[in-house]
Amino acid sequence: MQEPETNSVETERRQEPVQGICGKYRPEKEYTWRQEGLDNLPYLVMTVLGAVIVALAAENPVWKWIGAAGYVVYSAAGALGIILLVCPYCHLYDTRRCPCGYGHIAARLQQRKDTSLFKQKFKRHIPLIVPLWFIPLLVGGLGLYLEFRWLLAGFIGGFMVVSFVILPLVAKIYGCGHCSQKENCPWMKTR
Repeated sequence: MQEPETNSVETERRQEPVQGICGKYRPEKEYTWRQEGLDNLPYLVMTVLGAVIVALAAENPVWKWIGAAGYVVYSAAGALGIILLVCPYCHLYDTRRCPCGYGHIAARLQQRKDTSLFKQKFKRHIPLIVPLWFIPLLVGGLGLYLEFRWLLAGFIGGFMVVSFVILPLVAKIYGCGHCSQKENCPWMKTR
């Protein structure tokens, strides 16, 4: 089977062919801003719902806003952390082929790193954002324990659907499902 020709600029930017990474040729497409937005939408909705839960669960009006703002800042810092600490090791760095769009953002903030370390860096740094899935549940659960409110319970239910069903489904089918590095990705290996 003959390998398709590659554009020299494309190969130069990526620095290694996809076939060398995952063992088979996978045509890669470039994502539009709209498609990247779709991939990031569940994370954004999860962040908004989490902030609302933190605000609704707090009794003190000052802590409502401090807690909600803190959650949003942590969510944004988590995404930035992934961009800075994981994306420079990805072969999609500095391309429009990253479904979430982090690859071309990372190129403006960090130099390319050794792509053979991607799996190691991914495993090390992804746990930085894991608390985002549990902080609203803990804070919201405590709020419900202190005073049951249907509004808070509804937001917690919505958060659970978005963060534990929709976000992983969108990632698996749309974002990670189209990623040419999925065979080398620790997260997709568990799916």
